[in-house]
Amino acid sequence: MLLYAAIISSFLCSLYLFHRRRSCTHPLLRDYPILGMLPPLLFNLWRVHDFFTEVLTKHGGTGEFKGPWFTDMNYLVTCDSLKVQHMLCKNFDNYVKGHDFRDIFEQFGDGFVTADSETWKYIRNLLHSLIKQRRFEVFVHQTVQKKVYTSLLSILDHAQQQGRVVDLQDILNRFTFDNICSTIVGHDPKCLSIDFPDVAIEKAFNESKEWIFYRHAVPGSVWKLQKWLQIGQEKKMTEACKSFDDFIYSCIASKREELSKCSREGMEEAPFDLLTALITEERGRVHDDKFLRDAAFNLFAAGRETITSVLTWFFWLIAKHPIVEAKIIEEIRDNLKTDEKKNDHGFLEDHRNHNLDQEQDLKKSVSGVVLGMEEVKKLVYLHGALCEVMRLFPPVPIERKQAVKADTLPSGHRVNGNTMIIFSPYAMGRNEEIWGKDCLEFKPERWISDRGEIVYAAAYKFIAFNAGPRICVGKDLAFVQMKMVAAAILRKYCFKVEEGHVATPTHSIVVLMENGLKGRIMKREV
Repeated sequence: MLLYAAIISSFLCSLYLFHRRRSCTHPLLRDYPILGMLPPLLFNLWRVHDFFTEVLTKHGGTGEFKGPWFTDMNYLVTCDSLKVQHMLCKNFDNYVKGHDFRDIFEQFGDGFVTADSETWKYIRNLLHSLIKQRRFEVFVHQTVQKKVYTSLLSILDHAQQQGRVVDLQDILNRFTFDNICSTIVGHDPKCLSIDFPDVAIEKAFNESKEWIFYRHAVPGSVWKLQKWLQIGQEKKMTEACKSFDDFIYSCIASKREELSKCSREGMEEAPFDLLTALITEERGRVHDDKFLRDAAFNLFAAGRETITSVLTWFFWLIAKHPIVEAKIIEEIRDNLKTDEKKNDHGFLEDHRNHNLDQEQDLKKSVSGVVLGMEEVKKLVYLHGALCEVMRLFPPVPIERKQAVKADTLPSGHRVNGNTMIIFSPYAMGRNEEIWGKDCLEFKPERWISDRGEIVYAAAYKFIAFNAGPRICVGKDLAFVQMKMVAAAILRKYCFKVEEGHVATPTHSIVVLMENGLKGRIMKREV
């Protein structure tokens, strides 16, 4: 009986292996029995983004990945811009986030990152109407300017005086968390302080997102079993999510109580944080606490580590390219000469409750150090440098979609219903067919025309802000904030990367540096 069982099992395994190889017409990697293509992926996990870039280049930009047998880890993987355009723009309705995506990104709830169809449209239209309001733009820019002046530059000045090695990524991460917290819920947790405190909610938020990459890397049955048993990584994720949820729900309760006591005039003069805006802007639909929690978490995720990622890689790249840094400094100084006779562009212009003399003193101090929103829009070369950073190190290195029904991609690849498709913005930024032979070079000039104006690449090629109907509504706001921070630091300081420091991308849904960005803060010569 054992012999018969062994023969039958061998026959079935051979039949399944034959079926897998017949169904996989464009394999990316060698398909091992039982384990599928997982072994070479795990062996190269430490350099997974560069590994897939090399593999996709070798296979013409597209191929199939088959996970272990009898698992759901089967994907079509691509870095072909025409396929991305087809999925995100031309045939948008057929390619959705899908149920599997919502399972993996469970803590995002029903927010705009995970939602599809009518739910997504409602949330997007609501956020678009709020973010594009002039009142909100002014509030965000004032918040950034004040935080840069009162916290970020003070910390850097302290580090420069001490002459010690600092982790610039940690400093930027703390800054962006304070800033996004103030912007979304109107609360500054003061992560960025001289003593670099451990702030529980920041730690919880970091941990709640770290394990999402883990869910991508293992079969769904494994992490779902861990979640059910509350063991391993899933137990840590549950604890972190609960801690951060408690914070958000407490903010919602406090905000509702605060607003219930305000008159209409008081609400109009209050700071325009997004939680306040979401509570008061109901549009015929009551926003319950769960809706507000999901919206807040998604906004935290979209606006926090992504900006940290770009700024961290920016300072690393310009430290390696001093000519680029010199050009940015020259551009900043040239624009300062042009604008030095003008008044500051709106800092604290709507904060009527401050003492007028104190307001004017702070306004003058800030405007002398931190450029305003209209000023940084003139920094074309800095804009090009930031675009180059996001081309080479896109904050979100992989994206995934699920086909609703069968379709044929521009290359002729047949896609069945429910097929999972992964496209790699990281590999796209290193694709010669999109960016030319010099695609691996850091060249801000590729984003600047002969007339000195910004060159805008098609969104389905430069995919850092997504493309099509899902393109990021906060794109312009993000650019202004990053330019304000970068210009403020570069005007006063020069960052020298510590000798021997290796910049290694993290294994996460957002590309940060594995070991931070270590270096010294130096005073810039006037």
